[in-house]
Amino acid sequence: MTLDPTTLSPHFESREAEAKWERAWTDAGVYRFDDAGRGETFVIDTPPPTVSGSLHVGHVFSYTQTDVLARHQRMRGRNVFYPMGWDDNGLPTERRVQNYFHVRCEPGVPYEPGLGQLPMAEEGARKTPPRKVSRKNFIELCLALTAEDEKAFKALWQRLALSVDWALEYSTISDRSRRLAQLSFLDLHRKGHVYSVEAPTMWDVDFRTAVAQAEVEDRPQRGAFHHLRFGVEGGGEFVVATTRPELLAACVAVTAHPEDPRYQALFGRRAVTPLFRAPVPIFPSTLVDPEKG
Repeated sequence: MTLDPTTLSPHFESREAEAKWERAWTDAGVYRFDDAGRGETFVIDTPPPTVSGSLHVGHVFSYTQTDVLARHQRMRGRNVFYPMGWDDNGLPTERRVQNYFHVRCEPGVPYEPGLGQLPMAEEGARKTPPRKVSRKNFIELCLALTAEDEKAFKALWQRLALSVDWALEYSTISDRSRRLAQLSFLDLHRKGHVYSVEAPTMWDVDFRTAVAQAEVEDRPQRGAFHHLRFGVEGGGEFVVATTRPELLAACVAVTAHPEDPRYQALFGRRAVTPLFRAPVPIFPSTLVDPEKG
């Protein structure tokens, strides 16, 4: 084959080339999963990204690693199942909608038709209390905003040329996904893995709901030590310094470092909590910092 150099562009346009080959690979079905294939199937269970914030380089790094695995397995002749989904429900989505539109869901507020086209709140409006909207309006705003966020995510993944089978695209808020989640929950209940119990939990005072550990960020903050005087059964007392005095009611034990000479005589005895007068054991633990508390 002879190539005429005069037909070539004097400058290489990378964006045009990327778009051209992206279309070519999609049209050819290069990354399509063949559910009727006879070869060994390699399944990649990609945790769907939460479409509730701005894209950053961390997204690119994490999904590049997965894509390398997908391509390697295809080169080994395996039938690769590599879908892409969107985690577009839950507290992160609610928070994004609240911040973006400066609204708050109030079930008692009547529904307003056409509110789904609400624009992004201006900076000045954020200094005022958030607008109260009905639950139905809030859901419409969630669906509208996540749809736009998903377009931005998908455009980036396609520009990166992730070898995803886009025919398998899904979202966690879809009817099918919710149905599967409900069936899975019922199955766990039948097997005895789901139960109801009274227990401490983490509480979001803004959303007024329990939150999972995975949804909590730990941030170091300066605090103040509060000194609480504990009694000892049989006589005696000692002082405990804590940054969380509000948890005194939940105190179930007192610990000290096993090599701290100040508390050697207390190990094996029981302390008496202030206010509640509850007896709790005193035992040693190497996890205790003898310079604090």
